[in-house]
Amino acid sequence: MRTHHAGRFAIVAVASLFAVSLAARPGFAAEDSGGRAFPPPAPVEQKKPGKQKSQDTQKQKQKKQSEQELRDGYQHARALITDGQYEAGIAAMHALGHDDNAEIANYIGYASRKLGRYEDSKLWYEKALAADPNHARTWSYYGMWHAEQGNKLMAMQYLEKVQAICGNTTCEEYTKLKGVIDGTIAY
Repeated sequence: MRTHHAGRFAIVAVASLFAVSLAARPGFAAEDSGGRAFPPPAPVEQKKPGKQKSQDTQKQKQKKQSEQELRDGYQHARALITDGQYEAGIAAMHALGHDDNAEIANYIGYASRKLGRYEDSKLWYEKALAADPNHARTWSYYGMWHAEQGNKLMAMQYLEKVQAICGNTTCEEYTKLKGVIDGTIAY
């Protein structure tokens, strides 16, 4: 059990080093979908009668610490992936224990695609879309996957889906996928 906590502490420590470098580093793959923080805030729990205030405060502190560790671990894993360290990034994403989260599954899919593991990538994109059917970044990346497979018709359908989610043709998910389809960028 101690090794598990030590491993999490190491991930958090390394993540804090990356957090500073990420703050000044813009990039499509490094941004959270829709400007939302990761992970989304947990629902507010209803207070139970008879609970002591000190117990509630302690649980809230533990929950906030746990959420912060998850955010830090996610930032670290995402930094590895955006820096091209795909294997390490995939391992770090899995270590978070939230593979059913759309952002996490999407980045595992992205890293798998960059490693040429197209079947793995497809599975992870589909898992991300099962978690959040309106996850624009996943539709965009999955569209790129189709374009790379030579299926431009499907990529165009995904482009339309991204446009519908974004509500415009200027969001980054749309412009990147459009560039891949048009052959003006490789992503």
